[in-house]
Amino acid sequence: QVQLVESGGGSVQPGGSLRLSCEVSGISLDWIGIGWFRQAPGKEREGVSCFSASAGTTYYEDSVKGRVSISRDSAKNTLYLQMSSLKPEDTAKYYCAATQNPNVCNYQLNRRTGHGMDYWGEGTLVTVSS
Repeated sequence: QVQLVESGGGSVQPGGSLRLSCEVSGISLDWIGIGWFRQAPGKEREGVSCFSASAGTTYYEDSVKGRVSISRDSAKNTLYLQMSSLKPEDTAKYYCAATQNPNVCNYQLNRRTGHGMDYWGEGTLVTVSS
């Protein structure tokens, strides 16, 4: 059974930093598509970042490019999202999602919407406010 458990959310002031974690069980990080998505109150879910195992490439959405980076710890089977220079508009619930299809993140529509992701965590809330 595949499970994704996010942690690390919280409240931070504008300009601050947070690191989110996604602990994965039941599937190896080594050959999957995996990424972060977020959903703000009253808004649709949107992509943040997506790692394509088949391409060996990490994609970042324009809204966060230059301010976030993802990393993977294969030994811990954990994905991280390091966020800095946070803005109030980054306030959202952040979800980790994964798929056994390593090609999913190669497609922009999938990266932006989460389409094609098979497994989702419960999310962790990030609030950016002064």
